[in-house]
Amino acid sequence: MVFIRQVRTGSGATAVQIVDYVEGRQQVIKHVGSAHTEAELGVLWARAEELMVDPAQQVLDIEVEAVPRVARLLPPAAPATLFDVDVDGGARPKPRRAGAGRVLGTDSRVLFSVLAGVYADLGFDALGDEVFRDLVLARVVEPTSLLDSARVLTDLGRRSASYATMKRTLKRAQKDAYRDDIAKLCFEHASRAGDISLVLYDVTTLYFEAEKEDRLRKVGYSKERRVDPQIVVGLLVDRAGFPLEIGCFEGNKAETTTILPIIQAFQQRHDLADMVVVADAGMLSATNLAELDAAHLRFIVGSRMTKAPIDLASHFRWHGQAFSDGQIIDTLTPRVGRRSENNELLRAEPVWDPAAHPGSWRAVWAYSRKRAVRDNTTLTLQENKARAVVAGQKTARTPRFVTTSKGTPTFDEASLARARMLVGLKGYVTNIPAAIMDPGEVIASYHDLWHVEASFRMSKTDLRARPMFARTEDAIEAHLTIVFAALAVSREVQTRTGLALRNVLRQLRPLRSATIAINSAVQTIPPAISDEQQTILDALTRAGVTH
Repeated sequence: MVFIRQVRTGSGATAVQIVDYVEGRQQVIKHVGSAHTEAELGVLWARAEELMVDPAQQVLDIEVEAVPRVARLLPPAAPATLFDVDVDGGARPKPRRAGAGRVLGTDSRVLFSVLAGVYADLGFDALGDEVFRDLVLARVVEPTSLLDSARVLTDLGRRSASYATMKRTLKRAQKDAYRDDIAKLCFEHASRAGDISLVLYDVTTLYFEAEKEDRLRKVGYSKERRVDPQIVVGLLVDRAGFPLEIGCFEGNKAETTTILPIIQAFQQRHDLADMVVVADAGMLSATNLAELDAAHLRFIVGSRMTKAPIDLASHFRWHGQAFSDGQIIDTLTPRVGRRSENNELLRAEPVWDPAAHPGSWRAVWAYSRKRAVRDNTTLTLQENKARAVVAGQKTARTPRFVTTSKGTPTFDEASLARARMLVGLKGYVTNIPAAIMDPGEVIASYHDLWHVEASFRMSKTDLRARPMFARTEDAIEAHLTIVFAALAVSREVQTRTGLALRNVLRQLRPLRSATIAINSAVQTIPPAISDEQQTILDALTRAGVTH
């Protein structure tokens, strides 16, 4: 049998312990702490009860028995006296003892307070909507359904609005275009904190467990090979990963067609004339690049490996397949088709010029020995799988390097040879002349894309952006507005602390303030804060931190 007990310590304090009764003896499982006042004792009892009943604590994986919640300090041991009188001979008044302290509740109001400060520092309190703010911060702390947000807010020391009020808030957020206001505030913050002349773009898909499609939720291409209705979400961030714009598209919309609406909305909203857009190879379409260039926007996108033999024809002619580690080749790539303006009979690579090469973009190719080792390992695995399928030893969808002719699978030796020739190479396409941006900076700018990928991972995991329970288009859009604001708060938390969001929450959420009732007085007792926790709190309360 496990229970909570209080015992007198040698210093006169009252210790709270969790003990187990084993074979007629009491065995201490956990020493919770020592109290010197009724209020401190109430906090320790509340902590002990949390350890007894909260499975998330992962401390006591045993059967427990419910215990009373009222705790009293043990009376201090007094020295023995012959008479109950003062030294001057007068009668000693009997001391008045306070009534039993009762814990009315505990909450993580410290965490809510610092997150609300970050929210205000970003300027989001200009919306003048406390319910919206509470929903955003609840999603930062513990993403859950709208109905369950009340529980999260109560745990954060907030008096939650009713479910009906929350639903009205979502409608108001959509009707009053909160997302436009948040986007402007995000841009202002990013402008103060760093350089927004370069922005990063990527897309993801969010699926629904719904049986039927509608105007927005449609079955489309899914990297997860799902056949559920989905939507396509485009996210634009600065080079540090801070969100600047978010957009929602039909689930069957091609990824390449999403970048221009997002970029144009961002450009028009902030009246921008010159900036660099960085995106992965999935955005590489002739139409996209031509329209970005026509809009006087500079771009850096990943190149597809199928372009390498054309772009590097001159190198392969004069140097064969030999590359040195870290070698960079600055050359041309055809805008459309396979016709190159690069004369492979010339040993020197041409310097891209938009006037001299109207049918080409600038292409930068880099070789890495480390990447080559990784690519060769992957190709070997793919080759072994393909040969096993051809030999009938394994059944699978047609893998790479397998071609099917009249129902008979054959191994494509030529395709494997081309792939081996290109190991270790990575290409980048841009319309920025070398005189403005050298190839090393082009490559470094593209590699900043991991920031937008990290933001997407955060929105889909830490913030659970998948609006599984939203049904109408307005509800989905409102949900993404909350995720957009929550992502901004989360990225700022990470920037200020240098820690992952989960780490910050793991350290600050256990800081529980206790509300204690003693007689007719109600008092809130702040938590004890370690030096490590105080360092995080200090970092979060510093406004104006730059990326």
